[in-house]
Amino acid sequence: MSDCHQCYECGWVYLAAQGCLADGIAAGTTFEDLAEAWACPDCGAPKSGFYPADTDSLGQAHNQFAGMSDPHQMASAKISAAGSASVIQGAAFGSLVEAGSSNKSSVNNDKGSDESSSKSSGGFRIWECIVCGWIYDEAKGWPQDGIAPGTRWEDIPEDWVCPECGVGKDDFEMQLVSGDSQPEESAIAVLSDYEIDYSREPLVVIGTGLAAYQLVREWRQKDQRTPLVMISRDDGAYYSKPLLSTGFSKAKTAQDLQSKTAEQMAAELCADIRIFSHVEAIDTQSKTLTLNGQPFSYGKLVLALGAQCIQAPLQGNALDRVYQVNDLLDYQRFRTALAGLGQQARVLIIGGGLIGSEYANDLAASGYHIEAVEAMDRVLGTLLPIEASYAVQQGLAKLGVTHHFNTVVEKIDRNSEGLTATLSNGTQVNCDIVLSAIGVRANVQLAEQAALATERGILVDRQLQTSAPDVYALGDCAQVDGHLLYYIEPLNQCAKVLANNLAGEPEQSVSYGVMPVTIKTPACPTVVCPPPRDLAGQWKIMGEGINIKAEFVDDSGALRGFALTGAAVELKGQLSAKMPAMMS
Repeated sequence: MSDCHQCYECGWVYLAAQGCLADGIAAGTTFEDLAEAWACPDCGAPKSGFYPADTDSLGQAHNQFAGMSDPHQMASAKISAAGSASVIQGAAFGSLVEAGSSNKSSVNNDKGSDESSSKSSGGFRIWECIVCGWIYDEAKGWPQDGIAPGTRWEDIPEDWVCPECGVGKDDFEMQLVSGDSQPEESAIAVLSDYEIDYSREPLVVIGTGLAAYQLVREWRQKDQRTPLVMISRDDGAYYSKPLLSTGFSKAKTAQDLQSKTAEQMAAELCADIRIFSHVEAIDTQSKTLTLNGQPFSYGKLVLALGAQCIQAPLQGNALDRVYQVNDLLDYQRFRTALAGLGQQARVLIIGGGLIGSEYANDLAASGYHIEAVEAMDRVLGTLLPIEASYAVQQGLAKLGVTHHFNTVVEKIDRNSEGLTATLSNGTQVNCDIVLSAIGVRANVQLAEQAALATERGILVDRQLQTSAPDVYALGDCAQVDGHLLYYIEPLNQCAKVLANNLAGEPEQSVSYGVMPVTIKTPACPTVVCPPPRDLAGQWKIMGEGINIKAEFVDDSGALRGFALTGAAVELKGQLSAKMPAMMS
């Protein structure tokens, strides 16, 4: 085997024979001789995040990138090689990719070149993710994903997702840039365009989370006349909740994660945003709320109540050192507490599911000492088959995360050096702070008090209508036609449908398609599309190490779910195309 090492986060390859001229590393420099501070040129992973690889398995398309002196040249090479990338990645962990299959993630270089030249007279455009605020600048491209500088938005593959929060192209908006750039369309109204008719009963939205703001931004583009009132139990800041579990490794403060203040959102939406306010009751017969002890009328009401953290049943004298992160204020409290403990703080995480695993990855990558306790026998046990769970566990272990399985935390007590957590199996774990991340549960109490139909969430039909007239629900609190999904993609679809219907346009219905979930564990990239509950079938597993392809097939042999880890995540588009829609 030649001196060849591959980045476990993004798959970039270092070949000693070629070096990396872009980083000033001469051909012939061995991997061991690279500076310890050197990082992957593609994704920034540390040197320790590389593992020895076999060039024969990797093929030539990856190898050609190492040693290119021009980052633009490297990006173009990646694009031209993308057609064979799926076969290359497949070779690294078995025949995971069907021979001859097209790679939807690739960019057609010839097409991009032709269209780019035909559009060169116009300026480049800037696109903003409406979920997290991440910016795509056509002039700069995004070489980290093989998108060369100058790549037009329409030439980016349709299955490409935001590098920051994982949403698709549909959830970006176009922004003007200085110079001669002209947007192809601009449907965004400005405050001066609004002519609010205050004789109308208002649209009232309870909640100012991502679901609420996504909805009203869509709706306000269609309706600039109806008064809008939003009620927030906190400061009403606009931010993307999925970013909370990636903020520590990116050194993001709460203010960094905040896209806009409530004041700014009020100006943008021409809205009356009531911060730090509380709705005590809803009377659907009289169409009134009890808001801060006073009656308040609505024309139409939207419940965007979100979900709350599940409380771990703990005892002990140090429960004040147990934190949960469910919103931006929680994040600020926990981050402030960690800052007082220093970078070597020992963090105990309760929970090894999706939320717990994301925080374990993020905090470990930030340099904290992490131990995690999970009641099941593996991480992500309710989402992944055993082999994929072990892949994620292996990736987290490389970051230094220690897991305690088949047990729960019973007590948190103070000791002379910090805290002691006592587990149900008798083990004692010393730590400095505790993060409880065992999951969330839909907020349904207010709906139940109003006699709305509820189960695991607030029951709504495909038009997001609850059991009461003129009352709707969306987001983490809404159980849509039987589906309760705590993810971004269904939230965005619901926001668009409900905005359309509230604005009085031809009625639309929610129709969930295939919705793979990206789990934010860069130590072992993971994508899962869980099979339906209680569906008879079996998992078929291929791969080894952290690179696992798992397909769930039903008794008829049809693909009904999949889980991908490591390099296999590139197969997401291919497998999604074979899946039936979640809603028929």
